Amino acid sequence: MSFVILAKIAAPAKVRPPPDRHFEFGSLGIDDSLRGMLPLWDANPNRRAPVMTMLLITANVAVFAFEVWLTFAKRMDPFVVEYALVPRRLLAHWNDGAQWLTVLTHMFLHGGVLHVLGNCWFLWVFGKNVEDRLGPFSFLVFYLLSGLAAAALQVIVSPDSPIPMIGASGAISGILGAYLLLFPTAWIFTLVPWIVPIVPVPAFIFLVLWFVVQAFNGFGSLLGGRSEGGVAWWAHAGGFAAGMVLLAMAKDAGLVRRR
Repeated sequence: MSFVILAKIAAPAKVRPPPDRHFEFGSLGIDDSLRGMLPLWDANPNRRAPVMTMLLITANVAVFAFEVWLTFAKRMDPFVVEYALVPRRLLAHWNDGAQWLTVLTHMFLHGGVLHVLGNCWFLWVFGKNVEDRLGPFSFLVFYLLSGLAAAALQVIVSPDSPIPMIGASGAISGILGAYLLLFPTAWIFTLVPWIVPIVPVPAFIFLVLWFVVQAFNGFGSLLGGRSEGGVAWWAHAGGFAAGMVLLAMAKDAGLVRRR
């Protein structure tokens, strides 16, 4: 679904990866959806300003702008290698706090314009209504926990992977899972390239199909034994499932607002 880039990276000597490396992206985004369905907006107006959603989008864009500056300064690759999540490196150096920090920092790194725009667009379309029900602080905690769960599943599935994983889509996948539980019948106005017009699609159809695609490709990557860079399918699936579980827990704790 996503795109792959090659980079010559200077990794820490302890890891000693080959000089050419793919990046594994968590990308929900525009580049994927142009070959499938792209959500444009939902018929589900939020009642409160999505402050945290906008702050998260701003943070992702700001970090990407910094990455662009580093690219021109020829310092991009060491930066990405240091702050991306590398399963093999994390497990090999589990007692190194800097490696555990990458479980958080990788969520704010992106590999290209379409990558960051796609993730931020999904965050905007689905995030503002989830934030409306959770409140800004709980929404931020929910977002980060979904991203952590997504990263955990990807590491469990690919513990020996030397591929740096970057992208916000594990966290955003959690938002999709929460949206499915909160607004299953909301209409998602969707651009379907092979139909051309904008088509309203019920959220439960759009999101269930999306999850099935992630799980199908995730199992395909396991059966095919592929280790090259590309899409972190299991991060998507793990984030989505974590979002549903976390939303159910938030409901039980009385943290979900009524409309």
